[in-house]
Amino acid sequence: MAEQRQTRGPASVEKEEAEEEEEEEVRSEVPDSLSGKYTGSFAYLTIKDRLPKILTKAVDTVHRHTDVFFAQHGQEGVEAEKRAIGLLSKLRNELQTDKPALPLTDELPDVPQWNKYLEQQQARLGTEENTSWFKAPWLYMECYMYRRIHEALQLNPPICDFDVFNEAKTQGFLESQQAITALSAHLQEINKNVKSFKQTQIKAELLHVLQVALWGNRCDLSISAGLANSQKLNPLTSLESLKPFILIDDFEFVWSHLICSKKKKTSETAHTRVDIVLDNSGFELVADLVLADFLIACQLADEVHFHGKAIPWFVSDTTKKDFDWTLKQMKTSSHPQMSKCAVAWEEYMTKGVWIYQDHPFWTLPHEFCDMSLVANDLYVELQKSNLIFFKGDLNYRKLTGDRKWSYTVSFETALRGFHPAPLCSLRTLKADIQVGLQPGLGEQLAGSDPDWMTSGQYAIIQFSNQFRK
Repeated sequence: MAEQRQTRGPASVEKEEAEEEEEEEVRSEVPDSLSGKYTGSFAYLTIKDRLPKILTKAVDTVHRHTDVFFAQHGQEGVEAEKRAIGLLSKLRNELQTDKPALPLTDELPDVPQWNKYLEQQQARLGTEENTSWFKAPWLYMECYMYRRIHEALQLNPPICDFDVFNEAKTQGFLESQQAITALSAHLQEINKNVKSFKQTQIKAELLHVLQVALWGNRCDLSISAGLANSQKLNPLTSLESLKPFILIDDFEFVWSHLICSKKKKTSETAHTRVDIVLDNSGFELVADLVLADFLIACQLADEVHFHGKAIPWFVSDTTKKDFDWTLKQMKTSSHPQMSKCAVAWEEYMTKGVWIYQDHPFWTLPHEFCDMSLVANDLYVELQKSNLIFFKGDLNYRKLTGDRKWSYTVSFETALRGFHPAPLCSLRTLKADIQVGLQPGLGEQLAGSDPDWMTSGQYAIIQFSNQFRK
C-alpha cells in the first residue's frame, strides 16, 4: 500500500514537457460531465438509489414534526407541513421517473440565476428532455435536488425556516463527543507550549491538525444518505496508519507557501489571510476550527475566513446556524477542554480574527471556473487570501467541473482558469473524479479496489499555486 502514496517533488524537464503537451490537448476539448446517463456509474447509482432515500428521509422528518408545527403555529403549521410533504413527494416522483428539471418558483434572490442556468443547460443539451435527472450533468441535478428541497419549505410559511437535516447534523455532532474532546485537549496542550515551539515542531503539529481536518471529511451524511456517520474514536491515534491512503500529499508545498507568506509580511499592519471553504458540520467542522486556531496560534495566519452555505445543503454541510450552534454546544460542554476552545473561538469571532461568510454562490450549481463571471464579488474577495483550503468532495467536484478527466491530467488544467489565490483541496474521495495522479496509479487502484474513488477510504492534499505558462 505504501507505494500508492504519492509525494511530489520537483518535476524533471522531460516530465514538464510531457505534461504541457497533454494539457494542450485537453484544453482543446473539455471532457463530458459525469452524468446518470452512464448506466452503472456512481452518478447513475446516486440518482437511482441514494437521492430518493434522502428525499424519503426528508419527508419522514417533516411528518414527524407535525406536533411541533402545531404547537408553534397552530393549524396553519399543520397545513403548511402537508403542503411541504406534497412538494417533496412530487420531487421524488420527478426524480424516479426521470422528468426534466423545472424552473424554481419561490422568488428567493437566487432564483433568476438558477432558472438562467436551466435555460443554458437546455440550450447546450439540445432539448428540455435532456435536462432530466438521469440525462443532465450529475453535479447540476444533485445541487438542484437540494435547492428544490429548500423551495418546498420556502413555499410554505410559517415553517419555511425548518431545516430537514438538522436532526442528522445534531446526531452526528453528539455521537462524535469522544473524538471532539480528544481533539480539543490536544489543541489546548499545543496552545500552552506553542510560543516555545521551534519551526520543526510547528511543522509537525501543522501536519497533524491538517490530516485530522482531511480525514474528518469522511463524516459526510449525504454520502451515507443521512445515516449516522460520525467520528467516534480519537482521530490522532490513526493518522500514521492512514498515511498510505493519501494518494496525493502536497503538504510540503502547503508548508512552504505558509512560511513564505509569513516571511513576506513587510510591516506590522500586513496580514496573512487563510480562507477555509467549509464542508460538513459536526466533527469535520470542529477539526477545521482546530486547524484555524493552530494557524493563528503559531502565527502562520493572522486572519481566517470561513465560507459556509446560506441554506441547508447536501445533508450535513455547514450553515451559519450550524456554526453558531457548534460553538454554543462546545462552550456549555461539561468537558473543560471543549469549553475552553469555544470560549477562545467566540473571542476570535468577536475580534474579527475569524470571519464567517455565506455567499449564495456556494449553493448555485456552477463550476468554480464560472465564479469570476457569476459572482465576481466573491472572486475578488477570495483574491485577498494568501491560501484557500477547499474542504471535501463537492468542492472538489466544482473545482474540477465534475468531468471525466483522465487521472493524470494536472490539477491546474482541470481548474480551467479558476485561481483567485493559491489553493489546496483537502478531500476524501467520494465521487468518481480524481486528477493529478502519477501515471498508472489510478489503473492500479481500480484493479485492486473497484470502489476506490467513492468509498472515502482514500484522500488527497492537493495544492495549486499558479499555472505553468
